[in-house]
Amino acid sequence: MPSVLPLGDPVPADGGFPPSVLQELPTRADKPLGLYVHIPFCSVRCGYCDFNTYTASDLGPGASRQSYPDTLIAELEFAASVLEASGAPARQLSTVFFGGGTPTLLPAEELARILGTVQRLFGFVPGAEITTEANPDTVTEHSAEVLAQAGFTRVSLGMQSAVPSVLATLDRTHNPQNVPAAHDAARAAGLQTSVDLIYGTPGESLQDWRSSLEAAIALQPDHISAYSLIVEDGTAMAAKIRRGELPDIDPDDQADKYLLTDELLQQAGYHWYEVSNFSTARATRSQHNLNYWLDSDWWGAGPGAHSHVAGLRWWNVKHPAAYAQRLHADTSPGHGREILDAEAKVLEHLMLRLRIAEGLDIAEYNGLPARTASGTAAISAADLQNLVREGLIEQEPARPSSSAPEGRAVLTLKGRLLADAVTRRLLG
Repeated sequence: MPSVLPLGDPVPADGGFPPSVLQELPTRADKPLGLYVHIPFCSVRCGYCDFNTYTASDLGPGASRQSYPDTLIAELEFAASVLEASGAPARQLSTVFFGGGTPTLLPAEELARILGTVQRLFGFVPGAEITTEANPDTVTEHSAEVLAQAGFTRVSLGMQSAVPSVLATLDRTHNPQNVPAAHDAARAAGLQTSVDLIYGTPGESLQDWRSSLEAAIALQPDHISAYSLIVEDGTAMAAKIRRGELPDIDPDDQADKYLLTDELLQQAGYHWYEVSNFSTARATRSQHNLNYWLDSDWWGAGPGAHSHVAGLRWWNVKHPAAYAQRLHADTSPGHGREILDAEAKVLEHLMLRLRIAEGLDIAEYNGLPARTASGTAAISAADLQNLVREGLIEQEPARPSSSAPEGRAVLTLKGRLLADAVTRRLLG
C-alpha cells in the first residue's frame, strides 16, 4: 500500500506529487483526464447554496471579473507544468466543465479565450465533451454562437424550477420565460443541452414539481438532472428553517417527487444512468460527471476547486484574492491534500458504483486490494440475492455472466430511494 497522506497535508509550493503518486501515474495513462474550471461569480447568492461563490464583481487584485480570466490561465499553465514535471505520459483532456458560480457572467469571448488556452496546453481527445453551466438570463444567440465556435459542445442550464414561487424561495432571480429562449439559442448554435432541476423546496407541492418536470421535458433537452434539495448548515435557507420562517425538508415528500421524476422522464424517453441524472442516449450522458463516479483523474482550476490524480486529492484556497496572490507569486494555489486510506477507498468505490446504472461489479469489488487491506468482507452471492428478494437490486444483472462472473449490483427504483441503506448492507 502507498503511504497515506492525512487530511489537510500541505501542498508544496511547486505543486509536486508525492512519490507514491509519481509511481502510480504511468499506470493510469488510459484513464480519462478531465478539467474542472471554477468561475466564482454570481449576480445573487441563492439561499440554499453553499458553493464557493461571490456576488461582488471585484474581490481584490487579480480577482475582479476583468482580471480573473488571466489569473485562471496562470493556474492552467501551472497545472501543465506540474503534470509535465511528473514524467508521466501526456494525456489529452476527455472532458472540460466550466462551473460555478455562473460562468456565463463572464463574456463568452473570455470563456472562449480560456478554452483556447486549455486546448493549447493540454489538447483534447477526439469527441471531447466541453460543457459550461449557464444562468438562463445570460445566454443569447450571440453568446451561444461564440461558445460553439470556440469548441464548447454542451450547455447546462440552471432552470431549477418553472414555478415562480419556488424560484423565489430558492432566491433564484432568473426569468423562467428565458429558459426556452436560452435553450433554443444553444440548440441553434449546435450545442447539446442539459437542464438542471431541484425538487423538495420548502412549500413546493407535488403539482409544482410536476409542472417543472413537464416544462423541462417540453424543451426536449438531451439531458436532465434532478437533484433533491439539501439544506446545508450555514446557508440563509438553513437559518430560515431554524427560525421557523420556512418548513423543514420532508424526506417522504422528496421520495414522492423522485418517483414522479422517474415516471415522467421514463415516459418521455429519458433513462437514468446515475441516481439524479437522466439522458436520451448513452452519447448524451455527462461524461465529465461519469469521470468523478468512475475514479478517473481531473484537475480542478479556480478558488476552492478540488482535484484528483492517481489517488491524490487536493483543494485550492477558497478566496479568489488569496488564490490570485499565490499564482502571482508562482506558487501552488493548493491549500491541502490527502490520499484516502484503504477503508475510505472501499466505501467510495462501493458508494459511487452503486449510483450508476451499470452498477457495482461484484468480482471487481471483491478483488480490490484496498478491501483486503481494510478488512472489509467480500460480498457473497447470498448477500446479493437477499437484496434482490427485497426488491432493492435488479434480478437479471445480479446473475453471473461472462462480463461479470459474480454478477452486478444494480439498484432498482426502490433501491435508488434507499441507496445509502443498500451501501451499508453490502459493506456488512
